[in-house]
Amino acid sequence: MSIAVVGMLDEREDGLRLIIDTVRQKGHRPALIDISIGTGAIAAELKPQISCSEVARAGGSSIDAIRGMLAKEREKATAAMAQGLGNVLQELLDRSEMEGVIAVGGMTGTFITLSAMKRIPFGVPKLMISSVVAMPSYSKQLSEYLGVRDITVMHTVVDTVGLNPLVRTLMINGAGAICGMVEASKAPQKETKPSIAITEFGFCEKGAHYVRELLEEKYSMVSFHATGVGEKAACDLVGQELFEAFIDLVPGGFSEHLLGGNRAAGPDRLDAGIKAGKPYILTPCGFDMISCGPIQRRDQGDPLWVSRKLAERKLLVQDAIRVQARTSPEEVQTIAREVAKKLNEHPKKTLVKFVVPTKGFSSISVEGGALHDPACDRVFTDELKKNLDPQIEVIEVNSHINTPEFASAVVDALNKIL
Repeated sequence: MSIAVVGMLDEREDGLRLIIDTVRQKGHRPALIDISIGTGAIAAELKPQISCSEVARAGGSSIDAIRGMLAKEREKATAAMAQGLGNVLQELLDRSEMEGVIAVGGMTGTFITLSAMKRIPFGVPKLMISSVVAMPSYSKQLSEYLGVRDITVMHTVVDTVGLNPLVRTLMINGAGAICGMVEASKAPQKETKPSIAITEFGFCEKGAHYVRELLEEKYSMVSFHATGVGEKAACDLVGQELFEAFIDLVPGGFSEHLLGGNRAAGPDRLDAGIKAGKPYILTPCGFDMISCGPIQRRDQGDPLWVSRKLAERKLLVQDAIRVQARTSPEEVQTIAREVAKKLNEHPKKTLVKFVVPTKGFSSISVEGGALHDPACDRVFTDELKKNLDPQIEVIEVNSHINTPEFASAVVDALNKIL
């Protein structure tokens, strides 16, 4: 078993050499993988176990073709290297030849490596030493990697070229960190209690608590904060078949995607729960609102606020940053149709249950809440039932989402199909 050491030899040979030496000194076997694409000026003396040519071939290209793309098709070139690196790392894992991976890079090296690391399963130690991960302009792109995978990042503060005292310290510390992670690492173990994933956020916090209380004696409950990125992480791990069931209390990231809200989790938000073929319980929490803060967008001609006329709606202004607008009847009809279309693709439809709290989808749409609109909630439920496959049961509960009664209905629905 080895620790994969990834980087561009033509840019960062000195740092990579120090990582390799340190890993070896600590009793581990390093395996150097070169991802050079011709942007650096170093004529490297260090010989990699896997060359950049091999990485390029693993990505369905050649190193000459990739270098030829750099001037006009740089994104295509780096995507091919990322694909190749991902394939190389996966093959090493499949052959039980890799127990962890450490990489060092600038902008290009970081994005090539993170794309590959994203494919490595949860629990396998992954460490990225990078000078760019703190750049605000790339936060959204970086969240696509760091938000859904257990990738540890060491922000270098300085650039990692050459081998000055600061870079030397970073490389030694990074090598020590990956060795320690490998020595202490333990893959997710099959517990005596099976695991269940559950999404939640503040507007259904009590309801989620009641559900966990009812299930935690028999199951290990793993909660995900449904704020867009947290939902993506949930779906990513559900897709790895780590859970016996998925209780999607807050699938609102899907409606946020449809409507353009802040918590958008993408068009494939519901896909993991469908493709897993496991018991899948959903509620409409989050479908009653659009996350549209900060509040100053209202007065700045913001496209979302203008196109959906949000200023004319019921609003919950939590603070200057967080604002929720009530969804309209037309919007919830669209949400219901699109949700039904997705759920109808489940290979075992009897394993899907949709549990609806008729007195409030969230804490802010109950009677007295800022977004209370029972008629609109009714529109959603009717449209959902009209479009869902008859094999998928819709269970209406005469309570709001944050009650023990609703939690019991969710658990009863789950127990029927487990």
